[in-house]
Amino acid sequence: MKKVERINIIMRYINNRAHFTISEIMREFNISRSTAMRDIREIEAMGMPLVAEVGRDGGYFVMNNSVLPTVRFTDNEIKALFIAFMATRNQQLPYLKSRQSLAEKLLGLLSENQQETLVLLNQILLFEGTNPNNPDLLDLSDLPHPMLERLIQILLLDRYLLISIKEEKVIKSYPIYLMHLYHEKGLWLIEGFDLKDEKRQIYPVDNLTNVESYSTKNRLSKKKILEKLSKREEVMNFVLELGPKAIAQFKKYHPLNVSISYTNPYQTTAILKTFINVHNPDELTEITNWLLFLGTDIKVREVPKEVLEGLQERLCLFCP
Repeated sequence: MKKVERINIIMRYINNRAHFTISEIMREFNISRSTAMRDIREIEAMGMPLVAEVGRDGGYFVMNNSVLPTVRFTDNEIKALFIAFMATRNQQLPYLKSRQSLAEKLLGLLSENQQETLVLLNQILLFEGTNPNNPDLLDLSDLPHPMLERLIQILLLDRYLLISIKEEKVIKSYPIYLMHLYHEKGLWLIEGFDLKDEKRQIYPVDNLTNVESYSTKNRLSKKKILEKLSKREEVMNFVLELGPKAIAQFKKYHPLNVSISYTNPYQTTAILKTFINVHNPDELTEITNWLLFLGTDIKVREVPKEVLEGLQERLCLFCP
């Protein structure tokens, strides 16, 4: 454990106790007496009001009505925080109202000059969704779907959910194991394992009407779910590798009810796996058109021969 990390943890340890001794610190953090003493002196120098008790059973206690030292931000750290706020504006983020109160508190710590600098940055920097005519740092014009926060609160306790989705004026319920919750093309989407049909599904949060814990006793374990998914992937007949241009096209439009998996940290390459029903003519036509839409920045790992035949027919239309 690094020294800075250890001192931060010791400060929280101390602040939650009425009394502590050097021996306790040594045992708790597995450090020597000299290291414990140095850490205590540094903590005192940072402003924590510790009072030493002399005697055989002596130790330390934190002065009454005192808390951890005030956190102070540098000028660049404040800029970094507010630029993060600017970049994520209009992204329908959860806890957006809390972000606004956080911004208000941070602004209250700043001088007028620092506030003016942030307003200027807000006018100059343009991100997707930024309104260049509005210099208000606290402007939050796009709140997320009201079910998003409830969904997050429940899934933090339990990822086995019973979700209700509105589909063509009919509400249907699905028992799922939530695998991922992600934001794409302005929409929040649930990637879940349907516990009834035993397959991966994508559900839009905007169509949610209710969500609750799925309380069945006969739950599939996460291990079993992953095993079933891997077996289904063995029969997948449509596998593509996408480069950066194809990923950009995928984000613009994709008829498939699946997500891509990024294969590098920079999200410039990805892989797409799914099953194509070759006996559905409409699906074949749609996939053929979509492959042409993706462009040349793809590598085909596996594709049904019916799709290739459809591509050849389309390309022959342009032959002389």
